[in-house]
Amino acid sequence: MGNGVQEHQGALTKGEVLPLSSSQSEGFKQGRSVLNSLLSGAFAGAVAKTTVAPLDRTKIIFQVSSNRFSAKEAYRLIYRTYLSEGFFSLWRGNSATMVRVIPYAAIQFCAHEQYKRLLGGYYGFQGKALPPVPRLLAGSLAGTTAAMITYPLDLVRARMAVTPKEMYSNIMHVFVRISREEGLKTLYRGFAPTILGVVPYAGLSFFTYETLKKLHAEKTGRAQPYSYERLAFGACAGLIGQSASYPLDVVRRRMQTAGVTGHAYASITGTMREIVHEEGVIRGLYKGLSMNWVKGPIAVGISFMTFDLTQILLRKVGYSAR
Repeated sequence: MGNGVQEHQGALTKGEVLPLSSSQSEGFKQGRSVLNSLLSGAFAGAVAKTTVAPLDRTKIIFQVSSNRFSAKEAYRLIYRTYLSEGFFSLWRGNSATMVRVIPYAAIQFCAHEQYKRLLGGYYGFQGKALPPVPRLLAGSLAGTTAAMITYPLDLVRARMAVTPKEMYSNIMHVFVRISREEGLKTLYRGFAPTILGVVPYAGLSFFTYETLKKLHAEKTGRAQPYSYERLAFGACAGLIGQSASYPLDVVRRRMQTAGVTGHAYASITGTMREIVHEEGVIRGLYKGLSMNWVKGPIAVGISFMTFDLTQILLRKVGYSAR
């Protein structure tokens, strides 16, 4: 048997290579799938967040202040910022957002694909749509994984959004000043409410999007929705996910920016109590939610649609290159 192998290898002419084994081929496909997910997720996050950056900055400013939110006041704030600081100031903090959101979105979408694969294999649904509970679990785990890795960048982005440009000149300046003046632990202030908020937000967002795609396929017989349908499914996912987790998002922002707003928020429950006592439940914990109902569905819809379409494009490029 050994001689047969040697004879076969000796018969190979120059330039020929041995074919990949099934395990090698599977590993190559898996690696390419992970890379495609990372690239698609990074691009999707960048496009979505840049689109809604002015609204996002305005929402954060209201979240961390005691001023009452309304659409009229939000418009006035955007207009005043434009007049006093210029048009591009509306995207202040977006560079920090990109530094955070590109790895966050890449990790989240890639992790979601991997968790779907693992849970699909565990529950016997490999290559098929997952049942409801694993579908929800895959989204929650993906969001948690991404948040744990990129959290300090989220805090930096929040600081840059609510401070004048004279205070922090760039991203590194934020890290240096926080570390020197408030301590390294500050970089993870607000981490607990972030994780508590990410679990329902990411879980419900991915769950809703995947469920709507599954129902669409069953009803229409088309495996792939049109672009505008993906956008609509993503918008619904964003609306449900952000509404469910919004109070924890407000708490997170208050804790992240405590060092520059003069407040001292020690815990999640303490922060919630203070917000409710001073501003009420709806006007405090849900401040800016109406703006989130505008920007959130747009951002999440663009993100899911861009991810899916980029994935399809990369697969086609990969196949055509073979």
